[in-house]
Amino acid sequence: MRSELNTYSAFDFCYLTTIGRVTGREHTIEIWFALNNQTLYMLAGSGENADWVKNARRTPAVRIRIGDLNMQAIARIVNDTQEDALARALVVGKYQPTEKEDLGDWGLTALPVAFDLEA
Repeated sequence: MRSELNTYSAFDFCYLTTIGRVTGREHTIEIWFALNNQTLYMLAGSGENADWVKNARRTPAVRIRIGDLNMQAIARIVNDTQEDALARALVVGKYQPTEKEDLGDWGLTALPVAFDLEA
């Protein structure tokens, strides 16, 4: 799966499907991401207030689609200082070159969330 993932790391967006903490229904969003081995990182600009973060905290088992690749993953808030820096660097580094706006502040204040991909 690792070599297959490398092909998909260049995609601009992925689709994250969580289970609604109130409704119990699936919710899918389009969101920026970066891959590092078997872990996918996203940054939540609204931090803990983002609905997708609240949903993933309640039910960490999520689905992620990149192009035609569908994967199961387990979500977790990044707490480790080293992994926090890695997540921010990967996501901002992927998108800053193509964005007109400076992503620096967003990259410093957004909440990093990791998704450990299941084989």
